[in-house]
Amino acid sequence: MTQGAPGSAEGPKKLTILGSTGSIGCSTLDLVKRNPDDYRVVALTAGRRVQELAAQAKEVGAALAVIADESLYGELKEALSGSGIEAAAGGAAVDDAAARPADMVMAAIVGAAGLPPTLAAIRQGTTILLANKETLVCAGDFMSAELSAHGATLLPVDSEHNAIFQVLEDSQPDAIEKIILTASGGPLRTRELHEMRDVTPAQAIAHPNWDMGAKISVDSATMMNKGLELIEAHYLFNMPSEQIDILVHPQSVIHSMVAYVDGSVLAQLGSPDMRTPIAYSLAWPKRMKAPVERLDFAKVRELTFEDPDPKRFPALRLTRTALEDGGSAPTILNAANEIAVDAFLNERIRFTEIAETVEETLQSIDPQQLDSLDAVFETDRLAREVSADVVARFESGGAAKKVGVG
Repeated sequence: MTQGAPGSAEGPKKLTILGSTGSIGCSTLDLVKRNPDDYRVVALTAGRRVQELAAQAKEVGAALAVIADESLYGELKEALSGSGIEAAAGGAAVDDAAARPADMVMAAIVGAAGLPPTLAAIRQGTTILLANKETLVCAGDFMSAELSAHGATLLPVDSEHNAIFQVLEDSQPDAIEKIILTASGGPLRTRELHEMRDVTPAQAIAHPNWDMGAKISVDSATMMNKGLELIEAHYLFNMPSEQIDILVHPQSVIHSMVAYVDGSVLAQLGSPDMRTPIAYSLAWPKRMKAPVERLDFAKVRELTFEDPDPKRFPALRLTRTALEDGGSAPTILNAANEIAVDAFLNERIRFTEIAETVEETLQSIDPQQLDSLDAVFETDRLAREVSADVVARFESGGAAKKVGVG
């Protein structure tokens, strides 16, 4: 989904960061601070971390800082007093920040809350550095149409998609045989199948390679994260499901690969540090120096691969089916997974019931075409309602009922 290089021929690139206090936002600012002459920060937004937001804004000289929680406006305004930085609060203010003129917008707000501001940036025809899965998982068809209509550019920040972007010869789409998403396999890759049902939250979030939040760590343990990335890859690279493979690679050194019709396979390798894909996106179409650990192949010694076990990781089947069903099915899948993971982390359901909850929810709601964010949010609401009912039924030994949308 690329069209041209962002920024002007001369001078610093104007950058807005949506979700600046999260891990992606902080890593982005780390790179910006190391290259102060190359970027001018237009706006920073955060959810509730008001003091951290204010400190970031003052450190990089942002023109605007926005806190999504309106009740924190006074605290933000006071924290920015005397700095000359404009303060604002609320969801509409976040959207307005995203719509301000900028060369690049880092879309790193987690969850469905990131959809409206990402859309606002798209409608400005700017370059979006996409780190929000929901943009394409929940609203892929709609967002793709908006990107085309407004001439916006989408650059993937997720490490696997960024790896594909780095080695993809999109000028020759017919030469691409398939793309291969690699996955670590998470902390449960070698656990006995009969033990999976009794996996605890602590065991599920103990990722062997990456330091991540609880929800995404559980998604790695179920491999739902890789299924969601499959859906993203479909929209990012206009690739059908049957041309997207998933391969378990425990060392997390090869971040993804592209196979071509002449037998060549191109791979992007690197240490597991998100500053590498962020740096590639920030500097694109050039490259910038990033303070990441360099690969020492003598220490790596071996790279191993295996097919994911479909019995161990049923989420992969569910995501592929949702993608093939199309319409609102991926939206339903994502919402149901969020409800199920939260229930598991709160010890309301067992580990294996995460996928079972998602499957029952998918079977309980008829997919519809989504032509607006309102339709996306309504589907998300219904899916959460139904999956919450499934969770409750699992707790009491029941099952879900068939319903229809609206």
